[in-house]
Parts: sequence; C-alpha cells; structure tokens
Amino acid sequence: MHIPNYSLIVSPLYHITQKKNDFKWGPEQRQAFEHVKPDIVHAVALGKAWAGPDVKNVLYTAARENGPTWSLWQKAPGETQGGPLGFWSWGYRGSKARYTPTEKEILAAYEGVGAASEVLGTEAQLLLAPRLLVLGWMFKGRVPSTHHATDATWSDDDEDNDDANDDEEEEGKLKNNNNIIKMDADH
Repeated sequence: MHIPNYSLIVSPLYHITQKKNDFKWGPEQRQAFEHVKPDIVHAVALGKAWAGPDVKNVLYTAARENGPTWSLWQKAPGETQGGPLGFWSWGYRGSKARYTPTEKEILAAYEGVGAASEVLGTEAQLLLAPRLLVLGWMFKGRVPSTHHATDATWSDDDEDNDDANDDEEEEGKLKNNNNIIKMDADH
C-alpha cells in the first residue's frame, strides 16, 4: 500500500514507537492521525510483478530537496491502466546532501534502477522516466554497463516531433514526447 508523503504526515507520531520517549498525545499528534486515516482507507495497493515481452515497466525518478524518490509502475497485457509495484525514498546524508541538482537526479535514477532490479530481476526491460531534462544529452548513445543497464538511448523531442509515428517503438529507442529512456537489462 502506498500513501504519498506518509513519513511526513505521521512524523509527529513516530515518538510512540521508541521505548525511551515519553509520548504525549497533543493537537499535533491528533492532526497527524486525523490526516492519515482517510489516506489509509484510500491507499493504492501494490500489484504483483509480471514478466514477459508485452509487459511495460516504467521507473519514475525525481530528486527532491530532502532526498531522491522513485516509483515503479507496470502495465500488463490486457490491462487498461497500469499499477504501482513500489515506491521508495530516503533522505540525503553526508556528502550526498551537497550534490548539485543534476548529481542528485543521477543518483535518484541510479538508486531507482537498483530498486527496480530487486523487484523485477535483471532480465526485465525497464523504461526510465527521469525528471531532469539535462539527462537527455547524457543518454544520447550507449551507456556503460552500470547496475544492469547496458543500452540506453534518448528520444530527442525535436527530431521526433517531425516524425508522423511518434509513438512507435524502434529497436533500442522509444520514440514519444515523454522523454523516456529505454534500458535493456543484461542478458
């Protein structure tokens, strides 16, 4: 089950889980509890990971101010709408907190591919959808083998907008206006 920003919403309630703390129920705790109750009722259930050539796996990554986030979505054949397989985030620590926005986005993509590999395995095809457009020039050609990604190409919007078949997939390249990187896992 996934609740966006769950850790931020319930942070006033964390002290109850620690034995050494003297937990006091006050207005801040009541507000957090009342806020999270409807979110729990309407939370999105995580789906089962499917395998196969017609299954589409998309990894969305973003570098937030406090840490990277990524979510893995899958659409199986016959489904009209894809479902979530997982959501991850963590806070920057040490030198990572001083990374530039570009470095933080690259870190989010790297960590996201690692998390997706744990869920899907290393044989699954993964579409990577980063939030930082500067990654486009980085993935123009081949990418060295890192974290199971051996081939990645970027669809350039300027070239694709002139093409009548923007949504067609070619060998080694996904062409659309969403700037999605296609990554093939090690075989």
